[in-house]
Amino acid sequence: MPAARDVQSTASQAPSPELRRISDDVAAARNTAMSALNNDRFRVMLEQISDPQSSGALMTMRSDAAGTDFKSAQSSYAENSE
Repeated sequence: MPAARDVQSTASQAPSPELRRISDDVAAARNTAMSALNNDRFRVMLEQISDPQSSGALMTMRSDAAGTDFKSAQSSYAENSE
């Protein structure tokens, strides 16, 4: 029968599925963050909302419409993405 420390060292060499999933999630989050940091539009947006005056103005903005349907939002997004 193997010693307890041998069993532990063997178990610690093979990551559990949960540990592997967490590691993959962290790697994906890191890649997404790096991509966002290297995106000029995202950088400009962060600079704008980091400015206290702009940030305050954004917080007090209200939409004139009670709600926006999906097609209108998608159209506006497409126009702003061009």
